[in-house]
Amino acid sequence: MVAAGDDSGDVEYRTPNLVQRVLSLFKNVRPGSDLTSFQAMQLPPSFNYPKSELQAYGEMVYCAGKDILGECGGAGDPLERFTRVVVWSISTNRPAIFGVVPYNPVLGETHHVSARSLNVRLEQVSHHPPVTALHATDHRHGVNMLWFQRPVPKFQGTRVEVEVQGKRTLKLVEHGETYVMNSPNMTIRFIPPAVDWTGTVKVSCRETGYEAELNYPTSSFFLGRRSSSKHSVTGKIYKTSSPPAASPPPGKCNNKLLYTLHGHWSSTVKIRDPNGGGERVIYNAKEVASKLKAPILKDPQSVLPSESASVWSEVSRGILSRDWEKAKEAKRAVEEKQREMAKARKSRGEVWVPKYFTPSNNGGDDPYEYSPIEKLVPPAPIVVPF
Repeated sequence: MVAAGDDSGDVEYRTPNLVQRVLSLFKNVRPGSDLTSFQAMQLPPSFNYPKSELQAYGEMVYCAGKDILGECGGAGDPLERFTRVVVWSISTNRPAIFGVVPYNPVLGETHHVSARSLNVRLEQVSHHPPVTALHATDHRHGVNMLWFQRPVPKFQGTRVEVEVQGKRTLKLVEHGETYVMNSPNMTIRFIPPAVDWTGTVKVSCRETGYEAELNYPTSSFFLGRRSSSKHSVTGKIYKTSSPPAASPPPGKCNNKLLYTLHGHWSSTVKIRDPNGGGERVIYNAKEVASKLKAPILKDPQSVLPSESASVWSEVSRGILSRDWEKAKEAKRAVEEKQREMAKARKSRGEVWVPKYFTPSNNGGDDPYEYSPIEKLVPPAPIVVPF
C-alpha cells in the first residue's frame, strides 16, 4: 500500500490506527500469496492517494526540476553518457507514503503530459494481469524511451514484496545507443511501517559495452530505529569484454571496473574512480524535487475521456474534501462502468485492443513488451510549467 510522496509523513492521507487497518486487509491471506487479484478489489477510498498509478509512473519521467533525461544525450563521451543514464535511473526512485495506494488504473486509461521538450504518454494496456506501457520522446535531445512494467505483489506475513517485472529501454538516437534496464522492486513493511525500493537494477548498453549494477538494500531495524541503509544505493560501472547478452565461460570474465558509487537516492549519490581519480557527486535529489510546479491544463478540448485525471476526478474530489461516502460512490461507479464494458465486449465477441501500443512479443521471453503505434509522442494538452 504505497503512494508517491514523502515517507516522512503526509497526515492528509493517513487515518487512525493505520497499521491495524492495513493488516486487517490481509487477515485471510496466506504468506506467499500473489496479491495481484487482491489488488484489484475495491479498497475503501481512505486507502487511496488521489492520483492514478499511471500518473505516479509518468511523474518518475517528466516530474523533475533538472532535465536529467535531456542531459543523457548531451555528453560527447560514451562513458559520461552512460553515467548520466545511470543517474537518470536512480532519479526515478521517489519516496513513498506508507498505508495509501494510487488508484488501480482501468483498462485503456491514458495519461499524456509534456514537460519542456519531452512528451510522455502512458496507457494501461492490460488489466489481467495489470500492465502499464509508457512511451516518451524528446525530439530536441534525440531521446526515445519505452517503459513496460507489471507489478506482482506477494504477501509475506510481516511485509509485502512487490516484484516489478518488465523493462525500460532508452535510446539516444543521435549516438545510435540503446540502454536497457529493469526496475527496482518494492518492500512494504508493516511493523515498523516503512516502504523501500529494494533489489538489483542492471543497466547495459550493447553498443559501447558499458554496464552498471545498482543495489538497493532492504533497511534493517534495531531497537525500533532504522539503520543508515534507508534509501541507500551502492553499485559499480564497468566495461565488458563481450556483448552484455553473451555469457563468458566460467573464470573468463574480464570486466574492467571503471567506477564504484554509493549514497542515498533520497539525498546524494557519489561516484568514485578506484584508480585514484577521486570522488564526485553525480546525483542530488534536491535538484530533482526543486522548482516543481503542478501540471496545468493548456488545452481542455484535447483532453481525452480516458485521461487519468478525467477518469478519477470525482473520486479525487471526494478524497480531498474527506467526503468518504462521495468518494466511495464515485469509485464504485468507475469500477462498475469497467465491468459493464468488459461484459459488453464479451457478448459481442470482441477482444480489447490498446489505442497507442501493440503487443510485440506475443508471449515470448518478455510477454509484457509492447511497441508504440506512433514514432513520436505528440505534444500534450497537459503541460508541466518550468
